[in-house]
Amino acid sequence: MTTPEPILPLTGIRVITTGQILAAPFCSTLFAEFGAEVIKIEPPVTGESNRGSVSFAQDNRGQKAITLDITRPEGAAVFRRLADKADVLVDNNRPGALEKWGFAPDTLRETNPGLVTVRISGYGQTGPYKDRAGFDRVALAFAGITGLTGYPDRPPVRPAYFVADYGAGMFAAFGAMLALRARDQTGKGQDVDMALYEAVWRMSGTHIASYGLQGKDRERSGNYMPGVVPAEQFETSDGHFLVINATTPRAFSKLCEAIGQPELVHDPRFAPRTNLMQNHAAIHAILGEWVGERPLAECQATLDQFGVPATKVYLMEDIVGDPHFADRHQVLSVESADYGHLLQPGVVPVLTATPGRVAHRAPLLGEHNEEILLGLLGMQPAELEGLKAKGLV
Repeated sequence: MTTPEPILPLTGIRVITTGQILAAPFCSTLFAEFGAEVIKIEPPVTGESNRGSVSFAQDNRGQKAITLDITRPEGAAVFRRLADKADVLVDNNRPGALEKWGFAPDTLRETNPGLVTVRISGYGQTGPYKDRAGFDRVALAFAGITGLTGYPDRPPVRPAYFVADYGAGMFAAFGAMLALRARDQTGKGQDVDMALYEAVWRMSGTHIASYGLQGKDRERSGNYMPGVVPAEQFETSDGHFLVINATTPRAFSKLCEAIGQPELVHDPRFAPRTNLMQNHAAIHAILGEWVGERPLAECQATLDQFGVPATKVYLMEDIVGDPHFADRHQVLSVESADYGHLLQPGVVPVLTATPGRVAHRAPLLGEHNEEILLGLLGMQPAELEGLKAKGLV
């Protein structure tokens, strides 16, 4: 007998979204993966500008899609009917766009007091820069991470992942959960104002504290993180790169044992710990020599035996073939409309009793027009045909 799938925690929550590109679609898909009904609203004919891309297929999985021109009065009226049936609205148009179209969140809450509005933008809905255009790379620079990434004698380097877009999507989803919880207590919705740069800034660690104490910026330092020693990437004898990060006294002691040099713990170059920090180049040279004389498998096995944090610097081919990623379902094969089955990241976070899942592929343009407009809104077929004739859907 097949065990029925558990009811997901967001079952019964309805999300409508006008979001596009990365942050807002990703935020909305996080809802979908844990049971919410997510309805994506796109312009007729063209859809969102990211349609047809691998990114669209991944970041809109599990959503439904309708077409609707919300900039024209009749389309705006339909949108308001949808908003009245929603728990959450996710939007990442420029600040002021919803207001220009007649959808200021407070006016939407006149007929749906519990509506939570999630607004994602480059710089937020307030402040002197709120009207600036913002994308992931710009947000990374504004948040300070770009200026700290790379080597001191070369230009700053952007991170290779879309940290701002996906980080903002996660924080926005978390914010919506907080607002829904507050609604349970008050019955009233509110706005979640998420800036791309603030997602990265909140993950910046103690850089601002150090600046406040020392009165100067940290310079780019390549792989070396000041005070975090030993921690570096080393090349193995068979041409791979291995990260070792043994930055606590216990981990450093175990590392010295693992490489057969336990006396290094008491070496005056590395003890006390302030000396270890000052002589990071020396300890890294010793570790580089040890790693460079051995193949990756031997290094990993030895370090694992002694409990030293270390791993190969993974590439996509490593991730796809790795048993740990597979065991935790972190590489999925998901159907797409344009590319067949695509490899995609798994569902996060992992819940033990009600784990999330990808319900279906990203939707075709207007794929759920009849289901939503006729079913959810109760339109008559003639009304829908009239909207089609006017190019509104």
